[in-house]
Amino acid sequence: MDITHLLNRQLTVWRTVTVPDGAGGQETSLRPVGDVAGKVDQPSAADRMLAAQAGSRHTHTVYLQPDADVRRGDQLHGDGQVLTVHSVVQPSAPVYRKAECELTQTEGT
Repeated sequence: MDITHLLNRQLTVWRTVTVPDGAGGQETSLRPVGDVAGKVDQPSAADRMLAAQAGSRHTHTVYLQPDADVRRGDQLHGDGQVLTVHSVVQPSAPVYRKAECELTQTEGT
């Protein structure tokens, strides 16, 4: 089974990286690390309730290729949206990856 035809959005993966600051310390910053194809959906009511019980906000589900380099804590940017990844799961048959995310709205939108 191939889900490529369903992945209708290009998303840029932003990740927190740590680099030397030149003075013996380290600096962390959020930087783009690559692009992935994805399908962004709103989760079912059951998925939202399960996330709420675990103390997490799950506003969007992003489906990705099974080998997509998306990790917990990453941000996915695309189409004017910023989605923070709270968890990434993959079924036992690696057909896709599913990232449970929270939409971060900018002020005024």
